[in-house]
Amino acid sequence: MEPRFSEPLFVISVAARLVEMHPQTLRKYEREGLIAPSRTSGNLRLYSDRDIERLRQVKFLVEQRGLNLAGVQLALELTQQIQDLRARIVAASENRKPSPVVAELDNLLESLGFVDEQRLRDTKRQEERRP
Repeated sequence: MEPRFSEPLFVISVAARLVEMHPQTLRKYEREGLIAPSRTSGNLRLYSDRDIERLRQVKFLVEQRGLNLAGVQLALELTQQIQDLRARIVAASENRKPSPVVAELDNLLESLGFVDEQRLRDTKRQEERRP
């Protein structure tokens, strides 16, 4: 897989420091299929911001929720399904008041340790624009 140069990329040592994990743990998570960093032509692992967010979620699920790696995989799959459902609901209600279901989905995502950094930045910008 070619690296996605439009995103910030970090080598494994930097990524490990950012998420406060040992590089060997990141390699293990890759072997288990929990993360799939990009690779350079020289086979060097490159982690994007999205990869870092996912690693933080994995860390939360293991350390705070006590899940084993099979449980983490299930939680990551559920996170993706909830994100997809949330996006469909938001798209369907574009011209109407946001559905209370969206807030419930956000709470579910938060309980799974998922933090949508882009949504948080957008919400902060909207709040700053208010008089």
